[in-house]
Amino acid sequence: MENLSRGQRLPLATIAPDGRFDIGLHAAGLRLDFACFGLGADGKLLDESYMTFFNQPRTPCGGAELIDIPGDLLGFRIDTRLLPANIDQLAITASVDGDGTMSQLSGGYLRLLAGTEEKARFAFSGADFAQERAIMLGKLYRKDGQWRFMAVGQGFNGGLDALVAHFGGAVAAPAPVAAPAPRPAAEPGRISLEKRIESSAPHLVSLVKQATISLEKAGLSQHRAKVALVLDISGSMGSLYRKGLVQQFADRVLALGCKFDDDGEIDVFLFGSKVHQPAPMNLGNARTYIRDVVEAHPLEGDTRYGRAMEAVRRFYFPDSQGGERKSAVAAPLPVFVMFVTDGGTSDKPLTEKQLRWASYEPIFWQFMGIGKGKKSKSKKLFQFADSDFPFLEQLDELSGRLVDNAGYFSVSSPDEHSDAALYDLLMAEYPDWIKLAKQHRLLP
Repeated sequence: MENLSRGQRLPLATIAPDGRFDIGLHAAGLRLDFACFGLGADGKLLDESYMTFFNQPRTPCGGAELIDIPGDLLGFRIDTRLLPANIDQLAITASVDGDGTMSQLSGGYLRLLAGTEEKARFAFSGADFAQERAIMLGKLYRKDGQWRFMAVGQGFNGGLDALVAHFGGAVAAPAPVAAPAPRPAAEPGRISLEKRIESSAPHLVSLVKQATISLEKAGLSQHRAKVALVLDISGSMGSLYRKGLVQQFADRVLALGCKFDDDGEIDVFLFGSKVHQPAPMNLGNARTYIRDVVEAHPLEGDTRYGRAMEAVRRFYFPDSQGGERKSAVAAPLPVFVMFVTDGGTSDKPLTEKQLRWASYEPIFWQFMGIGKGKKSKSKKLFQFADSDFPFLEQLDELSGRLVDNAGYFSVSSPDEHSDAALYDLLMAEYPDWIKLAKQHRLLP
């Protein structure tokens, strides 16, 4: 194993002749976010899809991917064979998450791995820095047709935004602080939601556009609804949270919520053995929302769908107290619930009761199972054979309901489908439910 000093270079062929290797990252004394920037020959970001980090864990080509590495905080899997020809460099960076500067680091390292064998290590500590809030740790680059690695250790005072700007990416400008103005005679018009998204959450712009297309195809371009995201926080979900896949999926649901409701936020419920309702996810807190709420509500044992559904119903329809209903209840806006889990439930009888009782309310449950069920086409958009989620399939066909108030599909990973395909899946059964809800006077 070779210990690298700042500025030292080595050919990657000596580490990974096939071009495939891992980069392990660790830091102590300060919480850091790690990222990998795919750069052109000019040292500028190829496009935003080639910034790999917790919110976007994989490049479109698959050449860089965020992974878990035993013993490290985080890691990247690199396959130079998959990188497009116009990617000339990969910059591995770290930035402070929250308050603090790099001088507070007690230690850290970047290491190059071939399989599980450590081949080289670049160590760093707070003594190497002052007021910097971000570092370029290392750089992979092409030279004479071969890939090489350089230990960099260059600091940036401005944090992640300074890194993005350095690599030519777009950084959302902070809203200007205006001096107090006299109240006008007429109330000023609201800034459009589109402008708010561009300003506060530009990473959602393309998602909102794609959601718009899917809603138009479903005849729901003017539809209004409340949106809730219900997330399984059982221990088996840990890897999906660490890899940023749940954050990525939540962004897609928030984009749908922006089309259904112009308040720019969605309600979130977390469930394991207990149920938690953190503050809503919105344009201002979207980028780190999932990481923050899971830090506040660590993963739990057990999985209880019924208890989560009861809490959702109690929140939107307080008069029900999450209990039985035998007659229809109307509301001006429906509730679209995105229910995500990777395992079965320990309270099946309560879950069935909740779904039956909720069929008398204007609330639609879209269940998504994260597993490895095999897919086969049928009369519905998708059906599943050998599924990991037979109970969710049973819920989709549950008897004794006023209306069919649930849909179900399964994925092997939250990012399995493109944005377009995912939004089409979400709208596969919801439009038919809206028609039934109106016929039974659940909706005006």
